[in-house]
Amino acid sequence: MAETIRIQDIARHVGQEVRLQGWLHNRTDKGKLQFLQVRDGTGFVQCVVFKKEIPEEVFEAARRLTQESSLIITGVVRQDRRAPGVPGGYELGVTDLQVLQLAQDYPIQPKEHGVEFLMDHRHLWVRSQRQWAVLRVRATVIRAIRDWLDDHGFVNMDTPILTPAACEGTTTLFETDYFGEPAYLAQSGQLYNEANIYAFGRVYCFGPTFRAEKSKTRRHLTEFWMVEPEIAFCDLDQLMEFEEQFVSYIVRTCLEERAYELALLGRDTGPLERVVPPFPRISYDEALQMLAQIRQEMEDEELRELLKIEWGDDFGSPHETELTKRFEKPVFVYGYPTEAKAFYMEPWPGRPEVTKSVDLLAPEGYGEIIGGSERISDPDLLLERLRDWGLPEESFGWYVDLRRYGSVVHSGFGLGVERTVTWICGLDHLRETISFPRMLKRVYP
Repeated sequence: MAETIRIQDIARHVGQEVRLQGWLHNRTDKGKLQFLQVRDGTGFVQCVVFKKEIPEEVFEAARRLTQESSLIITGVVRQDRRAPGVPGGYELGVTDLQVLQLAQDYPIQPKEHGVEFLMDHRHLWVRSQRQWAVLRVRATVIRAIRDWLDDHGFVNMDTPILTPAACEGTTTLFETDYFGEPAYLAQSGQLYNEANIYAFGRVYCFGPTFRAEKSKTRRHLTEFWMVEPEIAFCDLDQLMEFEEQFVSYIVRTCLEERAYELALLGRDTGPLERVVPPFPRISYDEALQMLAQIRQEMEDEELRELLKIEWGDDFGSPHETELTKRFEKPVFVYGYPTEAKAFYMEPWPGRPEVTKSVDLLAPEGYGEIIGGSERISDPDLLLERLRDWGLPEESFGWYVDLRRYGSVVHSGFGLGVERTVTWICGLDHLRETISFPRMLKRVYP
């Protein structure tokens, strides 16, 4: 009996008869020849059915196959440079075929469909080559994240999904009833990991994050995945060094392991190959000057209006997009105004109106993929900030305690997986970077 293999391993079986278990992605009818494009989750391969070489009933079964029918196919692996598929250059000369289910009226056809139709059928859309490629890159990004952190002394800590208070701001919380008391879906695990660094030194949490932002932009989801490393004895400059090493490793891993998927997506990998340390660093003040110069040079009045910004404002997508067009690598923007950032960020020495914060903006107009800062390490200053922000002190008593017992300089950041995948894949929207995206008015399927 032929050995059952996966398509990703087909190169090791040239000249052997093997079995594949999968689904029909597409079929081309050439009369006495049927070309079956078969996928099994690890790749795609062309299977050639020649009428003269197989029983009549097997040929007829192949000819009747419909898109997304499930099947078991047996054949001899042949090497052919022209053969399409993943991996390319191999095809299967079919000797037998078993149809497990003949799919009927599959709704997603090889034609243009509207976005809403595809999102309504997301449970089927993930089977397409493009979505398969994007989600394979996502899986590699996630593994690279864990590998780099685990290899650099970070310990994975699972932080709560239900929290009693806000981390970033009260206006973007999903509230739920917790046995008669209000609780909220976590915006971040950062505050809890600030506790964990005093036990482990370097930690990270990795999981879903929830923001009730009523935003319809291409850069926002209401549920997304974020990795949040936190580091004891680390200042802002050291944090940026961690970030550039971390991001460079993720990109390099995708280039090495997902070359076919990126090619399938039509991604120009030239800009990704330039993602190596060091990354350029500019201050918020310098970024404002740069934006002012960009506005002066613009002829498009509507875009000039979008780029208006006052000192103290945070950057929006248009500002980040224009800034990153001026750099070939990711760029650090540091020293944001205090009023534009979270309460826990350390003030800049001699400039209390500025925080020791930093965002990492991806090139090619993709904007922020990382936000981080040095954290306040003085308990009295942290209490002052809680009062300034109007946050309930009783909810943050434990957080202030961390500064009372062995406080040290410490920093951390959060990297959004979906934004990172969007950039690496060269996509226009985050919705393709997670199996089942949650957006404003989109919670089905």
